[in-house]
Amino acid sequence: MPVALYLDVHIPRAIPLGLRVRQVDVLTAQEDGGERLSDPQLLDRAAALGRVLFSFDRHFLIEAVRRQQQGNDFSGLVYAYPLAVSIGGCIQDLEIIAKAASPEEMANRVQFLPL
Repeated sequence: MPVALYLDVHIPRAIPLGLRVRQVDVLTAQEDGGERLSDPQLLDRAAALGRVLFSFDRHFLIEAVRRQQQGNDFSGLVYAYPLAVSIGGCIQDLEIIAKAASPEEMANRVQFLPL
């Protein structure tokens, strides 16, 4: 089963567009009405939808590690430092994750980009 992605509000629009061209299941926080959710709420929203969250926001790293340490489940986080990746690189790496990983493999995991 492929991995469905949930994109944080700060992700450039070109990334979900590029992923959709590649037949990746992607939903943005804006499309879902999540623009005003806090980081923990956004991570919870992604989990409720069965989606792995992708973000450039380092605050999600803090929240994900806290959840790992406390044994609180989440559906996974893909993090990229925005100055270390290109839009095309993000699209390519997220496509690989979406098509090669499973939701079970991504659960409670933090994956860094670039791969």
